[in-house]
Amino acid sequence: AKGSNEEAYLFQKLVRTGFGSNNVDHCTRLCHASSVVALLEGIGSGAVSNPVMDVVKADVVVIIGANPTVNHPVAATWIKNAVKNGTKLIVMDPRRSDLTRMAHRHLQFKPDTDVPMLNAMMNVIVTEGLVDKQFIESRTIGYEELRKNVEGYTPELMAPICGIDAETLRYVARLFATSKGSMILWGMGVSQHVHGTDNARCLIALSLMTGQIGRPGTGLHPLRGQNNVQGASDAGLIPMMLPDYQHVSKPEVRASFEKAWKLSPGTLDDQVGLTVVEVMHAIKKGGIKGMYVQGENPAMSDPDANHAREALAALDHLVVQDIFLTETAYLADVILPASAFPEKDGSFTNTDRLVQMGRKAVNPPGEARQDLWIIQEIANRL
Repeated sequence: AKGSNEEAYLFQKLVRTGFGSNNVDHCTRLCHASSVVALLEGIGSGAVSNPVMDVVKADVVVIIGANPTVNHPVAATWIKNAVKNGTKLIVMDPRRSDLTRMAHRHLQFKPDTDVPMLNAMMNVIVTEGLVDKQFIESRTIGYEELRKNVEGYTPELMAPICGIDAETLRYVARLFATSKGSMILWGMGVSQHVHGTDNARCLIALSLMTGQIGRPGTGLHPLRGQNNVQGASDAGLIPMMLPDYQHVSKPEVRASFEKAWKLSPGTLDDQVGLTVVEVMHAIKKGGIKGMYVQGENPAMSDPDANHAREALAALDHLVVQDIFLTETAYLADVILPASAFPEKDGSFTNTDRLVQMGRKAVNPPGEARQDLWIIQEIANRL
């Protein structure tokens, strides 16, 4: 996810056509993969519904599980400007961050109680008739099931579980539902859970039931974790999707890519590949013998780093393509010196899903080569 869109596209194409499998993944698996699943399921698109700068058009902004001042400083600047102009900021986080000083309310809930807290807010919205009936009827399905699901999550019952008093839960729910524009931004604190997808589902349901989506100053915005994690996902660098989120199991999808890539019919694998985490388990079981890593450092970023390092060391052959001698590169049989972003042309898709062009400013040092050149040379030899 640190490489360009072009590199991501060619890398997944190399694995699928040259290696003959869908075992290709990137750091979204440890980032917003849970959010993407929920977003595809809830609104049909695994990305933000509106840009960060829309916070200046919102009356209420909810930040949950994120610390934009540290991790997304540009977004934090937009948020600070919005608050200065009268936007009410609601911070939901077990920790105190810089933005809590500007917050209208800080819901410092107990860790791991996101779902009870959000369900309690939805309970208030349902029982007090604050839902947007017209939006629900014209744009959504499954509201009755949701209504029944949140019936038992009253603020009074959830308060001792999540650590937020019932009156605060009611106030924030009413504020969110009744404002002219409410927007939700979330980060790793929501997605990096065993129930990360359920956390995101709750946020999506909160926006849909109140009609707080599809207009300026409303919507859902998962703050992306790395510079091109959105673009890499769009380009198909994930084990279950070809480019543009087209599922690998669909025959018509595979046929269209086989035609575009000038492959014989039936060439592309129809089985969903292994994720970053599953690959490590497969190595230990003897199912994976070799690995090609570009611009990632699983020996450091895997949830169980010791397990990942044991797995990587057990490979028959490990190739690492990077600009630094990372922890993963220390375990490699072959290291391919690659290029940093100022050393090559390429586009990147930011958290707003805007494509930004990067232009080469300097040459790669020493024997380092541009990533696209390395990928193409390996592909030509395969």
